[in-house]
Parts: sequence; C-alpha cells; structure tokens
Amino acid sequence: MLRSLRSVSTSALLLIMLLGLSPVAEASYATIKTTLGTIVVELDDAKAPISVANFKMYAKEGFYDKTLFHRVIPGFMVQGGGFDHHGAYPQTMHKKPGAKAGIKNEWTNGEKNKRATLAMARLGNQPDSATNQFFINLADNDFLDQPRDGAGYAVFAKVIGGMGVVDKIAGVPTTQLPNGMGDVPTQPIMIESIAFVTKAEADKAIVADAQARVDALQAQLDAAKKALEDLKKGGE
Repeated sequence: MLRSLRSVSTSALLLIMLLGLSPVAEASYATIKTTLGTIVVELDDAKAPISVANFKMYAKEGFYDKTLFHRVIPGFMVQGGGFDHHGAYPQTMHKKPGAKAGIKNEWTNGEKNKRATLAMARLGNQPDSATNQFFINLADNDFLDQPRDGAGYAVFAKVIGGMGVVDKIAGVPTTQLPNGMGDVPTQPIMIESIAFVTKAEADKAIVADAQARVDALQAQLDAAKKALEDLKKGGE
C-alpha cells in the first residue's frame, strides 16, 4: 500500500513537471506590529510569488523594523517600508539605505487594488522598479489596476485583521516638508516589527484585535454612562 502511494505521488510530480506547472503554494501569514497597533495580513504566495518572496526577504532581514509609514492620503492609501528617521521627526526622515534591485511587476496576476489589499509601490513609468516600499489601499482603487504608464500596481497580500489600525494611521494629520515631500504624517508611525505566523496564530491575533476594539467601545460606553449620571446628579 505504501509503495503504491509513493508511486502515485511520484507520478503526479512527474506530470506536473512535464506540463510545466508548479504545485499550488499555500497562503502564508504575517503580523505587522506598528506604534498604533497590529495589522494581520494574508500573503498571496500563489498569485504573487515574486512580490511575496521580496517582502519576506526584507522582513526576515529586519529591514522593515523601525521604518515609517511616510505617506498617508486619506481615502486612498498609506505607504511605508522605505523611510526611517534618527533624531527630530520629521526633519531627519530619510530613505533607509539597503534597498535591493527592483523586482518583476506582477500586476497581471488577477488580484485587484481593493480596500485592505497590499500592493508594491514603485516609480512612475518604471514598471519593474518596486523594491522595499508597499502600500495598503484604503478604498477600491481600480485605476491602479490599469496600465497607465505601461503597467498597474501589483497586489500581493490583504489585511485580514487590524484594518482599524490602518484607518487609524489614515486619520493622522499630515504635512509637507521643506524639501517638497508631501502627505507626511505629523507624528512618526513606525513599523516596529514583522513576524511570520501560522494560520492559527493569525486567527488568534485577529480575535485579540476584535476583543481590543470591543473593550475600547465598552470603555467609551462606560464613560458616556458615567457622564450622563453625573449630568443627572448635577440637575437634582
């Protein structure tokens, strides 16, 4: 029986090789811990293998640790992964050295720039220029799927927990720096670390995020009740 199973497995692998196919990759998961909370993402290893491998490489090297969400545009997206600062913020903000060569743009993988998706940031008119920076869509940005400059923007992951944290980032006021760089948050919003987790660990993080939101709402409700009680006592 065991020999028969091995034979079937070997035959299947040979068929895959002969057809030029690759075994379907399972999704992987990551937690992005920021100064405003934790974001849980599901990485699309199957449809965006190059972009996911690139993201994992930078994360595992610790490159993203202490980098900033340096560009925030409400109703559009929040972008990070490529800048840090040393000293007064935002005056000392600068591109973090260590970016590697650009990667192939996977914008034709079928994934769309919908709300809560992560996509690779790149230079205009340079489709294969994405390196370390990525952005999280705050809305359905369908125009980013169109090849306006020869290509669209490659989606490689989606937020499955902590979208409230992303919206909180989007709510931070922004400013323009003397060097002309705009949409810069007035307070540093930092990626503290990125960890790769199992599906079970991702689910646990999502539950923890949901519980935190429930606790926050309960605290607001309790505060409102107390304020109402104080108001009633004052009127007696």
